[in-house]
Amino acid sequence: MVHIWNDPTEVPKDFGATVVTIGNFDGVHRGHQHVLAQLTDTAKRHNIPSVAVTFDPHPALVHRPDSAPELIMGLQDKLDALADTGVDAVLVMKYTLDLAAMTPLEFVRGILLDGLHAAHLVVGHDLRFGAGNAGDVVTMQELGDQLGFSVQVVNEYGAGGFPVHDDGDADRRCSSTWVREALSEGDVVTAAAVLGRPHRMRGEVVHGAARGRDLGFPTANLSHDSTGYVPADGIYAGWLIDQSGTRWPAAISVGSNPTFDGVSRQVEAHVIDRPEENVEDFDLYGQTVAVEFTQRLRGMVAYRGPEALVEQMCLDVAQAHELLGQS
Repeated sequence: MVHIWNDPTEVPKDFGATVVTIGNFDGVHRGHQHVLAQLTDTAKRHNIPSVAVTFDPHPALVHRPDSAPELIMGLQDKLDALADTGVDAVLVMKYTLDLAAMTPLEFVRGILLDGLHAAHLVVGHDLRFGAGNAGDVVTMQELGDQLGFSVQVVNEYGAGGFPVHDDGDADRRCSSTWVREALSEGDVVTAAAVLGRPHRMRGEVVHGAARGRDLGFPTANLSHDSTGYVPADGIYAGWLIDQSGTRWPAAISVGSNPTFDGVSRQVEAHVIDRPEENVEDFDLYGQTVAVEFTQRLRGMVAYRGPEALVEQMCLDVAQAHELLGQS
């Protein structure tokens, strides 16, 4: 069981010494996982708990809301992904201007030492903390020497051997920026390689225009407040994971339905191989589901009419069916 705390005051007084890392961890990609693996290994060597400190909302949303990057994942998916790395606890600090104004020393003393009793710190080489990002790894090492905790700096995690863009940059380091770039191009294969898992969105299934149902392809429409980066418009093969945890193969549409002069972008998943014997009971409305993107099949195209669209949708479903390995 992973402990989730929203404030240092929630840490039990008798929790004892800890090994701590700090980061936004948007995407919890393979670079993050590299740091977190060092964290859990260090915790095992010292036989004390590992703690990841993260922030919500993302600092960029507080400091520059008009230009902040779209988040790769929502908080719940981030917590799930952090739990998958084997950490013992996660402290989700509410990011405010008051927190941002803390000096590096105040942050270390108030949160890492007084709150988490950190005996060891494991950090990425690009660590920045404290007011104006004044603190870096050198600052943290100096504070460790002064205040009695060790600091382990983890080098960046390269991407050698991963699928890459046309620039052929096989040595590019794993980063949230790379994931966003890949998703913005619909390249969910590269995004998955950097993430170490398929990209996913999460949201409530809501009623749409019912055009898919009318055409014979009913879809689960995600609400517009769903979390997770919306990939480039197009048709994708992937999976829908319902509220009970069942994984359903799906053909996923991202876009504005140009054949019908759609206005707003919509993410909707047509579940392949629905249980036809009790299809009337296959009702996802109101459920919070996850949608995973495996491969992009094509871009979004406006067809001359419903008949041409239905013909293409049949081809899309067949291709998704084959790619997902369904019998």
